Amino acid sequence: MWRKASVAALLALAVGYLYHGSPELPEQILQYISLPNFPQSSQGGQSRQRSLEEVISAAWETLITLPSRQWSKVAVGVNACVDVVVSGVGLLQALAVDPGAGQDHEVLHSKEDLKEAFIHYMERGAAAERFFSDKEAFQRIARAAAEYPGAKLYVGGNAALIGQKLATYPDLMVLLCGPVGPKLHEMLDDQIVVPPESLQETDEYHLILEYKAGENWGSVKAPQANRFIFSHDVSNGGMSSLETFVASLEEFEPDLVVLSGLHMMEGQGRELWEERLKEAVSAISDIRRDIPIHLELASMTDKDYMNSIMQEQVMPIVSSIGLNEQELLFLSQAGEGPHAGLTTWKGVPDVGRVSDILLWILEQHGRSDPLSEADLTRIHFHTLAYHILATVDGHWGNQAAAVMAGARVASSQACGLQSVDVSKVELKAPLEFYSSHTEPREKLMINPAQPVTVWRRGNVTFHMTPVLVCKQPLRTVGLGDAISAEGLVYSEQRSQQPL
Repeated sequence: MWRKASVAALLALAVGYLYHGSPELPEQILQYISLPNFPQSSQGGQSRQRSLEEVISAAWETLITLPSRQWSKVAVGVNACVDVVVSGVGLLQALAVDPGAGQDHEVLHSKEDLKEAFIHYMERGAAAERFFSDKEAFQRIARAAAEYPGAKLYVGGNAALIGQKLATYPDLMVLLCGPVGPKLHEMLDDQIVVPPESLQETDEYHLILEYKAGENWGSVKAPQANRFIFSHDVSNGGMSSLETFVASLEEFEPDLVVLSGLHMMEGQGRELWEERLKEAVSAISDIRRDIPIHLELASMTDKDYMNSIMQEQVMPIVSSIGLNEQELLFLSQAGEGPHAGLTTWKGVPDVGRVSDILLWILEQHGRSDPLSEADLTRIHFHTLAYHILATVDGHWGNQAAAVMAGARVASSQACGLQSVDVSKVELKAPLEFYSSHTEPREKLMINPAQPVTVWRRGNVTFHMTPVLVCKQPLRTVGLGDAISAEGLVYSEQRSQQPL
């Protein structure tokens, strides 16, 4: 026993000596060196994994700092609604729908379409959003959802959710423009300013069918928790508040504009979205060029529509975009970019492939070339296990803190908490990965004590941090909006041009 104690003491002294020269070493050493088998109060084999989560969470608290120059006024538009959140399997059973085979539908026309699309995404653990074309059928389903035991009403719509998150910062003034009905107006934070022109007599409702990791329905088992969203939303579908939003900016004088809701137009049919998209681009172009615009994307299925947004319409005139793994891959498929042959991600999206697509977007549709007329210089990518911020050099600052802040809010909000509880989260990100899926590529690692891995490709810099994934998420809706909002709060736009 004395011999074991002596060995432990010597090892502790050695680690302490090394720590004096390199504070990052002890955590790395303790991951690989086994101490004598003293009795443990925790559950043996899980102690190392828990240690990594504790180190990452503590590092976030130390390293996440606000930029020296912060936003004072942010204008957000233009999709807003009331979300009815309900168990997807429970609601479909209440609608007397039997489980069966899954099939994706670009637009939902019936309960049968809804069931098939829900199963299609549930068995993949993927998020999706669809338009329900039949108004009367949607209203019947919405009534059933509102009456379902445990159904909850929340602020909904990307713009309203982003506005709500931004409003948690007391020094930040937030303008929200969108179709705001009486119920939604009642639920909004008092700090949010809503122009009178945005108020309407009735609310728009979106149905959020949630499912848990491991939940079964028929032969389908969800690999992870997620949600399926659908609505019959004409106001948001036509982005009817966009012109009001742009007109409000002159008086409000924001130093950042956040735009969302373009995905809602997809379900209106090609003839309508083609014309409305041109009008939207014209309205957005009226925003002063010195005000950065962040575009929050969402689930889409029409490649022609995505191409219109990406190539000649919206993307070149915004400064920043936020998107998840489904939206990133679909964007590449629509534009025949890198890894467009992938039908879907398998498990945790490969960091190298994600990096390839992000670089392609900034090179083809952004301002990675200093001579380009495009404004796009920043992409905030988020997936369940990790986040990446890709920025063109010289345009953005404080991005390490920004990507960590986004990951931290994903970890806490999914668990329904104000801060990260390391006992309720787990690390799912790869600790080793490559900067690209193709050559030349660099092998990279995550250091839990400094949990931001940085690499460069050309004049684009990538900041990647792991997410501490909530083991039993309470609510998945709005996580992407909270992530993007938090990342923007901690971001600083630089005025100088890239070298």
